[in-house]
Amino acid sequence: MPTPKIVLFYAFAPLADPDAIRLWQRDLCASLQLRGRILISEHGINGTLGGDLPAVKKWLRRFRDYPAFKDADIKWSEGSGLDADGFSTDFPKLSVKVRDEIVSFGAPGELAVNDHGVVGGGARLSPEQLHELMDERGDEVVFFDGRNALEADIGRFRNAVVPDTDTTRDFVGLLESGAYDDLKGKPIVTYCTGGIRCEVLSSLMIARGFGEVYQLEGGIVRYGEKYGDDGLWEGSLYVFDGRGSIDFSDHAAVIGECIGCGGATKRTANCPDLSCRRQFVVCENCDVVLCDEHRAHAS
Repeated sequence: MPTPKIVLFYAFAPLADPDAIRLWQRDLCASLQLRGRILISEHGINGTLGGDLPAVKKWLRRFRDYPAFKDADIKWSEGSGLDADGFSTDFPKLSVKVRDEIVSFGAPGELAVNDHGVVGGGARLSPEQLHELMDERGDEVVFFDGRNALEADIGRFRNAVVPDTDTTRDFVGLLESGAYDDLKGKPIVTYCTGGIRCEVLSSLMIARGFGEVYQLEGGIVRYGEKYGDDGLWEGSLYVFDGRGSIDFSDHAAVIGECIGCGGATKRTANCPDLSCRRQFVVCENCDVVLCDEHRAHAS
């Protein structure tokens, strides 16, 4: 039986010819019937791919053959399924593009990378080291969510600071506004889905005067693999594919609140109004209510 798998990956490393990497990855993924999204820049690569397990393994062997990517942290999860042609049902197509940034904070000129990754980022904490820090410092520690606010609506670390962001580009303005200056004397643990956003965010925070900044190595995914729902994480993990979200156990808390009825849900959906590009936490019964409420608010 086919085994659908999804991999989440990134690597920060200087790339002399991003477009050559794009062509290589596009052709390799297409030949293996993989779908997903890959972004490439002079600073590295960031992507998620889905397909049949043997095909994903073949991709991974070729990917690691490239010296800059040999130590990339690859995170595996179960896919929803494969269609009749053997393509992942979690992605509509394959997209491989070159961009100024592989994670869009809107500050490509600030980012510096070398063969060891981002220069000037926060100290890395494994999930176990995070718990050690909590044991030592307790309530002093501030969890700082490096994702969009919508993602945190359905899952986040307990008592985390969740900036009011619609896109990753909102972070720089918020940091420079002084909104979080009260945190500059505290130990801050930045976190995100797989580690890439908090790697960049931690460097941006340090450059703006935040003195003690850490990053959760491997992000929420690695933490969930270690502690499931029996640690400091609460809720579901938002993912950028057809699954919508994933849980780390059969007893994951449902912390999202439907914008329509207020009921508990982990479901997110695009606004049904085609003129609206926002997403909301909304149960299946309230899609139409959501659209009406959004139009009323807009008017």
